Amino acid sequence: MKIVKTRPELCNGCMECMLACSKTLYKVEDPEKSAIRVKKVDKKSDEYEIHVCDHCGECIPVCNTGATYKANNKTVRLDRKKCVGCYICVGFCPSNALYYHSDINEPIKCIACGSCTRACPTGAIFMEEK
Repeated sequence: MKIVKTRPELCNGCMECMLACSKTLYKVEDPEKSAIRVKKVDKKSDEYEIHVCDHCGECIPVCNTGATYKANNKTVRLDRKKCVGCYICVGFCPSNALYYHSDINEPIKCIACGSCTRACPTGAIFMEEK
């Protein structure tokens, strides 16, 4: 299975990955609706952290409705029809890669589509076999 991997040292903070992701997932260019998050390490730094799901599956056993599951391609997916919006999985994500937005009734989660990697001008994010 291919997942999104990161090289934060190459990130310039352009946020193109976040815009591409939100456009793919929700048809809007809104970085707050992205399943990948780029944040400055601190206000004085030019270094960035990149948070994205590594499909570890830690969110699966905490989901009371069975909305999180391993797909046939081994990626962790979210069934929106089963999700009740309790956001328990967000709190249990060890890589802080599940997100909440008040306009959306379920967690925002990476689907390993690669749209963010194609938008990245520096190679800070890329697809790799897990």
